[in-house]
Amino acid sequence: QERMSVLFWIVSLNLEGTGVNHIRKATVADASRVAEILVFTKRMNYRSIFHNDQVSFGEMQVLPLAQEYLNRPERLENIWVYDDEFVKGMVHVENGWIQELYVDSFFQNAGIGTRLVRFAIRQFDVQRLYVLEKNGRAIWFYQKEGFSLTLDRQVEQGTTEYVVKMERQKPASPQPQKCSFISQGV
Repeated sequence: QERMSVLFWIVSLNLEGTGVNHIRKATVADASRVAEILVFTKRMNYRSIFHNDQVSFGEMQVLPLAQEYLNRPERLENIWVYDDEFVKGMVHVENGWIQELYVDSFFQNAGIGTRLVRFAIRQFDVQRLYVLEKNGRAIWFYQKEGFSLTLDRQVEQGTTEYVVKMERQKPASPQPQKCSFISQGV
């Protein structure tokens, strides 16, 4: 009995700090927070690339996006949030692709994005994503997580900017070792 308690304590310590226990499926209760993270993080990261204040401050608004999630909760179906007291980041995964990964600007560089991308890889076998070609910070981040740039690039819909495909190579499966037995005349 005591040995099991010690083992459980060790496992709990090993999970602490991984953030795994803070990642959960998004719900309609998260609608406003997910919308807020998406809108403000996109403004912070993309305004210098797109130079389009009409989109950044006119079209991208928190309230309409939150209402869209409330009115169509199926839009949250493939979104997972990092919640360790309140929602600090989100990842949207579909068909083995990361569609979106954003962390609130106030909580960036705290390992939340890393935890979310590793969760997506582990849970959904994510191997691919598109990233804005001019978003060097995101490219560096994904490269650190094992993704590589490909030659596949295309114009981001409705813009003149390019997105580039990144792929992650699955780790090689260990090859079975051939065993050779020397006959001892047995």
